[in-house]
Amino acid sequence: MEILLLIFGMFFVTYIPRMIPVLIHDIIILPNWANNWLKSIPYAALGTLIFPGIININKEKPIAGIVCGIVAAVVAYLELNIGYVIGVAILVSVAMLHLI
Repeated sequence: MEILLLIFGMFFVTYIPRMIPVLIHDIIILPNWANNWLKSIPYAALGTLIFPGIININKEKPIAGIVCGIVAAVVAYLELNIGYVIGVAILVSVAMLHLI
């Protein structure tokens, strides 16, 4: 019973902060600059999560990860399917690790 109470407590602690913005979204009108700033947060968070992995792909050859990240960014900029971006990034990563 204690574990179930703990699970429900954790559920409500994480659920309430996620539901408050949904409930007040129509009530509060933000200026355009604030909306643009909020829309860029997922990209910044994703970059923050991915960049250390790109640098640390291989401790002895960090240039391989950097080249792979640049190629993946270029392919993503071309607005290709995410599968292509991942596939090209994997191929470049394997090639760079074997060539360098």
